[in-house]
Amino acid sequence: MSESVHSIPLTTIDGEATTLETYRGKVLLIVNVASHCGFTPQYEGLEALYRRYGARGLVVLGFPCNQFAGQEPGDADEIKSFCKLRYDVTFPLFAKLEVNGDGTHPLYRLLKKAQPGLLGTESIKWNFTKFLVGRDGTVRRRFAPGDKPESLVGEIEAALAEPGD
Repeated sequence: MSESVHSIPLTTIDGEATTLETYRGKVLLIVNVASHCGFTPQYEGLEALYRRYGARGLVVLGFPCNQFAGQEPGDADEIKSFCKLRYDVTFPLFAKLEVNGDGTHPLYRLLKKAQPGLLGTESIKWNFTKFLVGRDGTVRRRFAPGDKPESLVGEIEAALAEPGD
């Protein structure tokens, strides 16, 4: 069996080792986030999606990344504090990771291979690239940084309507 998004080792923003196994059977919206980016206000829309659809099985997962113009320079405590105080983020956040290059985290390797970007390129273009993962663990769709969270509602509702594994 090939590697699943659910089985890849991760670290929470609090430094705890984990996987996404806890979220098996849920619809996941995986986003590389940053606190000092033009797209940072999308935190508000991501949190709104999480609150609106969480009870139906949507989980938004934030993965801080500092690979784009150093727009996530803070440590874990600074990131958590910023997200909570500025946007009242309640969805799960993870430790900072790399989404491109030699240090690409295995989760992002899998996501990019499953859903390449424009013209088949796998690299992540910028912060707030979003991946929608179905209940069965299938990477359903990749969304560009400029795609506002509220524009994903139709895709999220379709994913929530499908049975899990």
